[in-house]
Amino acid sequence: MQTNKYMFRITDDSDDFKVCALMMSATDPWITLGMDYEICLTAFEGSFREVHIVSDNGEIAGFAILQLSGSFSGYIQTICVSEGYRGKGVGTALLSYCEERILKISPNIFICVSSFNTRARKLYESFGFRLVGKLDNFLKEGFSELLLRKSVGPRVGYHAQ
Repeated sequence: MQTNKYMFRITDDSDDFKVCALMMSATDPWITLGMDYEICLTAFEGSFREVHIVSDNGEIAGFAILQLSGSFSGYIQTICVSEGYRGKGVGTALLSYCEERILKISPNIFICVSSFNTRARKLYESFGFRLVGKLDNFLKEGFSELLLRKSVGPRVGYHAQ
C-alpha cells in the first residue's frame, strides 16, 4: 500500500527484523526501559504477529507489530518511528494504516504506551484512544504501561469494514 509519501508492506524477513530491533533499541521508550537490541529482537518472535514496515524512498522509517488473534485481537504490540522521521507525519501515517488493517478483523484496537511517553500518548488520544487500564511494573520495575483502547462497537455481531 502507498500513501502520498510513504510505502507500506508486510514483512517476515529476519533482516528487516534486525533493522527494526536496532531502531527500537536506539530510541525511547526502549532506552528508558533498558531494552537493548537482543531484547528488542525478541519482539518479532512468535506466531500470529504481522510486522508492517513504512518506508520513505526505500529507507525504513518505522514499523508496527500487530497481534491479530486471541482475546485482544487488534493489539498494536509495537509501533516505532525512526528518530530521524519523528515529527514528520510517519507516526500518524503508520497509526492510520494500523487502524485500517485492524478494523478489517476487529472493532477494537488496543495499544500500550509507557506512562512517561507523553508525545506518543497525545498522538494516540488524538486518534480516539482512551485509557482503560494501568499496568504497574509491567515491562520494568518502577514504570507503568497504560492500556488504551479505541472501539467502533462490540465484538459480537461485528462485521468487518
